Amino acid sequence: MNNLKVGLLGGGSWGTTVAALVTRNAPVTLWARNADTVREINQQHSNETYLPGARLPEKLRATSDIGEAVAGADVVVMGIPSQNFRSVLEEVRKHIRPWVPVISLSKGLELDTRMRMTEIISQVLPGHPVGVLTGPNLAREIMAGQAAASVIAMEDAIIVRELQSLFSSGLFRVYTNTDVVGCELGGVLKNIIAIAVGMGDGLGAGDNTRASLITRGLAEMSRLGAAMGCQPETFSGLAGMGDMIATCTSPQSRNRHVGIELGRGRSLADISAEMFMVAEGAKSAPAVMALAEQYGVEMPIATDVYNVLSGQTSAQRIFRGLLRVSAGAESDPG
Repeated sequence: MNNLKVGLLGGGSWGTTVAALVTRNAPVTLWARNADTVREINQQHSNETYLPGARLPEKLRATSDIGEAVAGADVVVMGIPSQNFRSVLEEVRKHIRPWVPVISLSKGLELDTRMRMTEIISQVLPGHPVGVLTGPNLAREIMAGQAAASVIAMEDAIIVRELQSLFSSGLFRVYTNTDVVGCELGGVLKNIIAIAVGMGDGLGAGDNTRASLITRGLAEMSRLGAAMGCQPETFSGLAGMGDMIATCTSPQSRNRHVGIELGRGRSLADISAEMFMVAEGAKSAPAVMALAEQYGVEMPIATDVYNVLSGQTSAQRIFRGLLRVSAGAESDPG
């Protein structure tokens, strides 16, 4: 594997963590927009803004020149938030060699187009194999050496096995999947459900409420996935249920944090102003609503979260309705 060179774009917590993991298997050049981050990674082997206290491998090189990261790369990894993803990819296009696989780490949808990140890659870089690395992966735990598992999803079963060994290392186990749409959808939708769970936590709801929301949220995710032609088992795996549990229960979850603060009565604008890391669920909610409408799928929890995020109602008002006062059969939507 170590004859592959990797260009990783994005110096946030997860991009930096994946770069650190892959460095064990192949040379990695990490591109970050911020010159101070680049200097800190190269000189101090740390990224205190995003990964306080973590020590990065000395072999990891950073650059603020996108061409330097991409031109020689055999694999390009995109650790860029969903709403900046396309513009960075347009820059990548100027430097990338033909047929180089491009892997997304981002768990969001593009607002204007409702597109998943692998769809954007296929549109901007036609002919490049595309994939997504996803799962219950809280960056700080992985940097601290705690065991975790992830999924790499690509339609090409041969390339995906090659890349499996590039991303796997030590206690970070990577499984393969060919259901790209299902794996991406899981990563997007669990963020919305985590905001709902956070609202409950902020309002003092209990463990029963959290378990109910996670379970009903998983049902919403599975319904939309079925309508979009995904494999049902994807949603009971690491990219679905696994990621959902981690994001809905961890104090490190940014989406849950947004929910907690909304539950305490704060506005999204206020909460966002003091977070320097993106909570993808807040950004993707309108696109998820549009997909639900497009495919004719009822998603009551996601709808309620969207209504709070867009200021149409408050967490206190909708929370009684999140678990629906008049319940029907468990297999019914709602």
